[in-house]
Amino acid sequence: MQQVSKPLNTSDHSRDKVGLTYVYPVVSRRAGGVSIGINLNPNNACNWRCIYCQVPDLTRGAAPPIILEKLEIELRGFLQELVCGNFMQTQVPPEARTIKDIALSGNGEPTSAKEFEQVIELIGRVKKEFPLPENLKLVLITNGSLINRPHVLAGLKQMACLNGEVWFKLDSATREGRLRINNTRMSLRQVRENISLSASACPTWLQTCVFNLDAQPPSEKETAAYLKFADSLLQEGVPLKGVLVYGIIRPSFQPESESLSRVDKTWFDLFCNRIRKLGLEVKPNY
Repeated sequence: MQQVSKPLNTSDHSRDKVGLTYVYPVVSRRAGGVSIGINLNPNNACNWRCIYCQVPDLTRGAAPPIILEKLEIELRGFLQELVCGNFMQTQVPPEARTIKDIALSGNGEPTSAKEFEQVIELIGRVKKEFPLPENLKLVLITNGSLINRPHVLAGLKQMACLNGEVWFKLDSATREGRLRINNTRMSLRQVRENISLSASACPTWLQTCVFNLDAQPPSEKETAAYLKFADSLLQEGVPLKGVLVYGIIRPSFQPESESLSRVDKTWFDLFCNRIRKLGLEVKPNY
């Protein structure tokens, strides 16, 4: 395995740090340690185009065919180096030398891979071979648009048996907001149905990115619609774990990059508190 040229840090989530196709390590500020990334979209293709996305040369599309044998070799080899080699000591800051999760994220929407269910089975099989932390999570970071596909739901049910969690993107509860931020016309009805499906199959968190657009934070109209939607999910009995709220730190590679900036900390904290008042747990990461 090719060694990284400099230690990992939270500001650099490059997918080619160790010269592999599918597996990459990052120090995740949200996870609070080392996250073993699984990139099922090495073609930089996604069915959405979020304006804060940090993937260069992003294109519209789906994941390419996954070479499962190669993924298995890479994951096994990297876990061997992480657990038994000197990777932690030489490439990870002392305060982050804990393996927190295996995360399906990468350079596009991971559930667009036709082999998604097989990938989950593969990860579960390989991780049994190593003395990993008992509380190690398997995390799916997703825009949630394809959750209703049968093979994706089957994969989520397998994840639930592997201490899995779904981080389901919800940046806006208005049609205009989703079109502006995520470049998707997915209806709120479909979002609601997919969140419910996800939460019924595997523990699910909403994941919300907040930022200034043209120096302005989300409007009160946007915020009120978000809170109303989140509250309606609770009233319907959708078993959400809570909400992961985070601000932008790394630069976007999208055309709108110059229009984006961090929200004020006071605004961020107030937004998080308004969500808490609904009765949802909030994990903030400013």
